[in-house]
Amino acid sequence: MKSETTAIDIDRGKGDFFYPEAHVRDAGAGLSERTIHYIADVKEDPDWVRDFRLRALRTFWEKPLPIHWASKELEAIDFDKIRYYLAPGTEPKRSWEDVPEDIKRTFERLGIPEQERKFLAGVEAQFDSEAVYSNIKKAVGEQGVIFIGSREGLKNYPEIFRPWFSKVIPVGDNKFSALNSAVFSGGSFIYVPPGVKVKHPLQAYFRINAENFGQFERTLIIADEGSEVTYMEGCTAPKFNTPTLHSAVVELVALKGAKIQYITVQNWASNVFNLVTKRGLAHENAEVKWIDCNIGSRLTMKYPGVIMKGRKARGEVLSIALANDGQHQDTGAKMIHAADETTSNIVSKSISVGKGRATYRGLVHVPKHLKNCKNNTECDALLINATSRTDTYPAIFYMQQRGLSEAQAMSLSVNGFVNDLVRQFPMEYSVELKRLIELEMEGSVG
Repeated sequence: MKSETTAIDIDRGKGDFFYPEAHVRDAGAGLSERTIHYIADVKEDPDWVRDFRLRALRTFWEKPLPIHWASKELEAIDFDKIRYYLAPGTEPKRSWEDVPEDIKRTFERLGIPEQERKFLAGVEAQFDSEAVYSNIKKAVGEQGVIFIGSREGLKNYPEIFRPWFSKVIPVGDNKFSALNSAVFSGGSFIYVPPGVKVKHPLQAYFRINAENFGQFERTLIIADEGSEVTYMEGCTAPKFNTPTLHSAVVELVALKGAKIQYITVQNWASNVFNLVTKRGLAHENAEVKWIDCNIGSRLTMKYPGVIMKGRKARGEVLSIALANDGQHQDTGAKMIHAADETTSNIVSKSISVGKGRATYRGLVHVPKHLKNCKNNTECDALLINATSRTDTYPAIFYMQQRGLSEAQAMSLSVNGFVNDLVRQFPMEYSVELKRLIELEMEGSVG
């Protein structure tokens, strides 16, 4: 008996909508020094940031597209047609009622204010190039926790921000970290004081609304000695016929004994090129943990990493990738052991449906002179394509004998495949993730 897996027309109603553009500030299409000066002028960058951007632009131009080892799909990106900065020209609002009406409707449809009221300690919402709303609960703010946009962090807390900015991920790390460094805008800046344990998650939500647009947020999180924080990000965009580019840089710094957990649930539309660089630095007895879920996009290239700089530091990457028709999830992890008694853990699960493609890339580096270092790496892949037979998955056939339809059996099998990771997500996210997977699987059995 043969079961064909066809293209899946899933309901992306939650994120597949957009409103007419009403941006006051627009750098236009194309990337040049003029683009950099426009962004620097609008954001009132200090001279050192303007110079940083210009140097990064030259680095971007010098580096070739990594199609020799990555994907030739990157050639579909026309950097001369991308718009690199779009903004409403207003500062982030602290009151939800003050957010412009069309932007407010966007995030209300995505459930952001509701989530904030229920369980979040703070929220930042970014619409195209800039944050439109930023708020932290009073009790958390009174602990000395800083949770603001990167632009505000750079200007208001330079003594904390600048020493770590671009130190975990240098400009020349790769072509897209260089691009982000040239045109970065938006993103979060978080600082948690020594010993403070933030009980509830902080969340940012990144929304692309415009066509032919590139979003380049830059996030920096610093957890001081003995502190703990969980940060969650969600990402959506409407589907356009032209490529959309998302190229973020995320730097995490966990000082002695600190813990940072960074959770991503990405559900980009299928025209988005999601090319992201994420890395954490863990000092002595510190822990950096990435929990990564990639559902959408046309092409995702993302390899969260941890540099374990201090003795007994710990790094962990738990990732789930689901590739549907026309999607390529190129994901993995990088673990760099740079001290004795460091521990790393990588657990990766990918699911390919129809003509979807999933690729895992991993790097674990342990220099010979180090002592008592440990690593565990698990990489599992579940393939479901147009020529698959049901007996490829005995559990599905067995469950059908117990009265379940083939579609129900397949959904149960897939959820069981990822369940050990999903359990580690906060309750609100695990429910959403399971529903997203169910939506992806609907109609996949012909």
